[in-house]
Amino acid sequence: MALLGLGYAGFGSADLDDWRQFATGLVGLQAVERGNSLLAFRMDDRKQRIVIDRAMPEGARFFGWEVADADALDELAARLEEAGVAVTAGPQALADARRVLGLISFHDPAGNRLEAFYGAEIDDTPFRPGRSISGFRTGPLGLGHAVLSVEHIDPMMAFYVDVLGFGLSDYMQKPFRAYFFHVNARHHSLALIETGRNGMHHLMVELFSLDDVGQSYDVALSEPDRVSVTLGRHTNDLMTSFYARSPSSFMIECGWGGREIEPKTWQPFELRDGPSLWGHERLWLPPADREVAREMRMRAAAEGRRAPVQVMEGNYRLMSGTCAWWDEVSKAG
Repeated sequence: MALLGLGYAGFGSADLDDWRQFATGLVGLQAVERGNSLLAFRMDDRKQRIVIDRAMPEGARFFGWEVADADALDELAARLEEAGVAVTAGPQALADARRVLGLISFHDPAGNRLEAFYGAEIDDTPFRPGRSISGFRTGPLGLGHAVLSVEHIDPMMAFYVDVLGFGLSDYMQKPFRAYFFHVNARHHSLALIETGRNGMHHLMVELFSLDDVGQSYDVALSEPDRVSVTLGRHTNDLMTSFYARSPSSFMIECGWGGREIEPKTWQPFELRDGPSLWGHERLWLPPADREVAREMRMRAAAEGRRAPVQVMEGNYRLMSGTCAWWDEVSKAG
């Protein structure tokens, strides 16, 4: 697979001060000043992962997808051009601004600006979070995931799967139509939600500790109208998370415990139990759709839907006791 992961993302906004406060004080990112018009954020050893650019129009955005090297970038450019997609070689000034060695740019069918790059620069100073957190889960999984609202899913899915090589993880038809796609072991690095219009829905960052998420949630609850989706757990990537409204109105999902998959053997399936096992009251949904989502959660609770928590070595402690449910899950696995 040519693409390795979501390497960076950028958004146009004049609200640099609001973004600095939100991203450092709530999410825990490290702010890096890049002059008067651009604010960058670190979340690991890379020089930047998220960029807020005052010079870009409000609502403008770009997504940087990583490839292995210059040869992989050339191969991707050739594949795009063969598919009739216009490709522009990024000038050195742009590569320097993105803190990479080289890149190309192109657009998806909805007009989203995409960039493919290689050679991300590593900072020589340690990552210093904006507030006390244990850190973000990035590395080979990439920055996190991006979710786009789209007018029509089908042409977008054809582009991302057939041209760019994304794999379909799963999909659902209710309470809204959504498709989830992977490029590495992260359950999804991209998702598309069919809403009848094109836009940015949310960007997910995954933290190392459940307490990091809970404390971020407390910060969000202390600010008026900041929480857009309440704390809950997803049915597909098994993430425990909440969604906060960013200064640019799209949401940032702060999550923990995301599922890993094996891309080579993963089989996509339809999600019939709704998007969440519990919680995740979606304040952005129309009332009728919110009611459908609530009914699906209530049905999942009545049927005793459960899923093992996804943890890393050292991020859990086994308790004594007997659990018949867990014994059955262990046997099945």
